[in-house]
Amino acid sequence: MPEAKNVDFDRPGGYAMPKGATQVQRRAAKDLARDGVVKLLGDTVPAHVAKDETPTPAFQASDPDTRLFVGDCRDVLARLPDRGNVDLVFADPPFNWDVPYDEWRDGMPRAEFERFTFDWLDGCVDALAPHGSIWVNIPDDTAAEIVMHLKRRGLTMINWCVWHFRFGQNRDSSFIMSKVHALYFAKNPDERIWNPKDVLEQSDRASIYADPRTQAKDENKGMRVPMDVWYGPYWGRIQGNNTERRHRHHNQLPEVYLERVIRACSNEGSLVLDPFCGSGTTSTVARAWNRRSITIEYGAGNAESAWQRITQIGMLRKGLSSGGTSAIAPARATKKRRPSAPASDA
Repeated sequence: MPEAKNVDFDRPGGYAMPKGATQVQRRAAKDLARDGVVKLLGDTVPAHVAKDETPTPAFQASDPDTRLFVGDCRDVLARLPDRGNVDLVFADPPFNWDVPYDEWRDGMPRAEFERFTFDWLDGCVDALAPHGSIWVNIPDDTAAEIVMHLKRRGLTMINWCVWHFRFGQNRDSSFIMSKVHALYFAKNPDERIWNPKDVLEQSDRASIYADPRTQAKDENKGMRVPMDVWYGPYWGRIQGNNTERRHRHHNQLPEVYLERVIRACSNEGSLVLDPFCGSGTTSTVARAWNRRSITIEYGAGNAESAWQRITQIGMLRKGLSSGGTSAIAPARATKKRRPSAPASDA
């Protein structure tokens, strides 16, 4: 029997549910930006003073326009000709875990690292168009500071997603880390680019239960927008002999992760910005889906390696972030209904 809506509550759609986290976040961001005084450790360190020079791309390609700058992203972002016109930012910054990122010093004192974080976040926010969105990939120890800083800049949180992976580093001193946070903020929630139909996956009702109700919908039969915890085939850490692996680079993200973000939050021809190029995943995926992109890399060696991937190797798993299922249970066998007894003539 189909479920009936509870209409005893004055809520959008008639469901007995909260008005929505986005509305609450929108009000909180406005109040914090206007009246709130939130002091974080990084506020004790002076802000970075950017170089007063217009940056020039070290690498550039066309169809679509793709640019890679080499240098400190804080300097490049401050003088970027495209400031105010970026549709989507995706950032996977250094975690300050003392990883050997080519020429970058990944072991700052905590206050200095937070100041660095606020500086590049400010550069990205200022680069966004009024309808722009920003995603930040970050672990537990800096997620809270990034959330608070983006809120005090007046941005609205749309989702706090989690990228879940297997094969976290083995240890017995605490639970094994198996996630990274994917923080999704927008300048204006009402004007942001949002393409849910481009990232649909099979619902549990369809993939596990073969529920006929999900096939009775007028559109997107058996499909739904992904949940906010992301995992599944091709979603694991890129390491070892993984086909996507770029051996010069550390902490490489899977292509399906960037594909979901880029397809959901930008259109063909949109401008995507990544201030931390790394192995070049963002521009590789953006180029595969006909998005313009700008990326920045501190080390010249890493930049050259990334550019080879972006322009010569390209995306290897295009289209694999959508259409499948993230169900954690196998499909259940459906029982055939017994035929009804014939009506009596009596």
